[in-house]
Amino acid sequence: MELTITQPDDWHLHLRDGSLLEAVLPHSAKHFGRAIVMPNLKPPITTTSAAVAYRESILKAIPKDSNFTPLMSLYLTDVTTPDEIKLAKKSGLVYGVKLYPAGATTNSQDGVTDLFGNCFSVLEEMAEQNLPLLVHGEVTDSNVDIFDREKVFIETILMPLIQRLPQLKVVMEHITTADAVKFVESCKEGYVAATVTPQHLLLNRNALFQGGLQPHNYCLPVLKREIHRQAIVSAVTSGSKRFFLGTDSAPHDRRKKECSCGCAGIYNSPVALSLYAKVFEEAGALDKLEAFTSFNGPDFYGLPRNKSKIKLRKAPWKVPDYLSFPFGDIVPMFAGETLEWEALPC
Repeated sequence: MELTITQPDDWHLHLRDGSLLEAVLPHSAKHFGRAIVMPNLKPPITTTSAAVAYRESILKAIPKDSNFTPLMSLYLTDVTTPDEIKLAKKSGLVYGVKLYPAGATTNSQDGVTDLFGNCFSVLEEMAEQNLPLLVHGEVTDSNVDIFDREKVFIETILMPLIQRLPQLKVVMEHITTADAVKFVESCKEGYVAATVTPQHLLLNRNALFQGGLQPHNYCLPVLKREIHRQAIVSAVTSGSKRFFLGTDSAPHDRRKKECSCGCAGIYNSPVALSLYAKVFEEAGALDKLEAFTSFNGPDFYGLPRNKSKIKLRKAPWKVPDYLSFPFGDIVPMFAGETLEWEALPC
């Protein structure tokens, strides 16, 4: 079996910088036309000028035979200004502003501590400029159970935000719960959408502990119960325009995952399209795969769909146990396992 689909985009991607950027970028550029690049570097990408400079470093690392285009984002802080939002929009290179609640995930220590108290004028300007807010949707209150943090964030932050600024476009990134599905579906279409990762479609929280602690299945937001995984699968395979591909591929050196305090993040770029195809095939919805991977994202962002095509072929292949680079190894998602679908290069 072989499918030909419009070249997909990745609407949530971590490329890092330096030697790590050079190592992982070819895996994304091999299959995806564009990607929203996350800004949580050290230091974070908080200004348009920093985003432009980061984009230049990405462009230098793109393989010569690739048509990959990085779409930049800014890192929202307590001191971001409305003028910075105007600059970002005017640049034509920044496509979203990322909300990291302070302390929520990797390199989020510079994130927002009080969204309504410190950032509301910025959010108003974003609505005016039609620049989407890209949300890591978890509260960071240590009194809230880690498995409930997405649900509580929706109730205490997102619902009030949408009520106060209904004209603001919002992407709830890497949703993990039935609560998030219900929230997105309850909002006005075209204003609130969600990205969905391969891991949250295929794994539940048992995958963290089966056969011992599994650090390469640890990401944030953390994997949830099976009932939530099933709700997300049902949502994305339904044909709804509100959900689209965002891998949240997050590479870390193996030594930073397999240690006493391992980093959050799953590296899935080499296998993402194979895994999405698996999900849609198992749901009997291969006819809806192309919209999820290639149409819903650009339509939400107001961008043209890609014109080029890629092929997905039903042909078993084994995922490498690890990928070796001069700085160390990266372990990909489903390392050592055999996948049934193969994505052919663009």
